[in-house]
Amino acid sequence: MSDIGTAGAPGRAPREDFRTPLKRARGLGSGKSGTGHWWWQRVTAVLLVLLVPWLIGLLVSLVGADVDAARLMVARPWNAIALALLVVAGLWHAKLGMQVVIEDYVHTRWIEVASQLLVTFVCAIAALASLYALGQIVLAVAALQP
Repeated sequence: MSDIGTAGAPGRAPREDFRTPLKRARGLGSGKSGTGHWWWQRVTAVLLVLLVPWLIGLLVSLVGADVDAARLMVARPWNAIALALLVVAGLWHAKLGMQVVIEDYVHTRWIEVASQLLVTFVCAIAALASLYALGQIVLAVAALQP
C-alpha cells in the first residue's frame, strides 16, 4: 500500500531531521535562495544561447564594412535591443556564475565578501558602460538621419 497523502495521518512517525547537530543547535537550515538563483542562471543561459548566434551572424555580416556601416547596423532598433539584452543577460549570467564559484571555493569570510562586492561592482559598471556606449551610438545615428 502506498504512503502517498499520509503526511498528517495519526500514528505516522515524525520526519527524520537530516541536519547536522551543529546546524540543529544553531537553528540553521536552507538559505531559501538557491532555487531563484538556479532559475535566473538558466533563464540567462537560454537568452545567451539565442543571442550569441545572432551576434555571430551580425559580426559576420559586418566583415569588410566600414565604421559608418557598422554604426548604422548597430543603431537599427531590433539590433540595439538585442545587443542591450545580450549585454545585460551576459553580465548577469557572469555575476551569478562567479557568485557560485566564490561561495564554493573561497573560505575566508572577508575575502569572500570583498570578492562578491568586487564582482557585483565590475558587472554593474560594465553593464552601465556598455549600455551607455550603445545609447550613444543609437542617438548619434538618429541625429544624423533626416
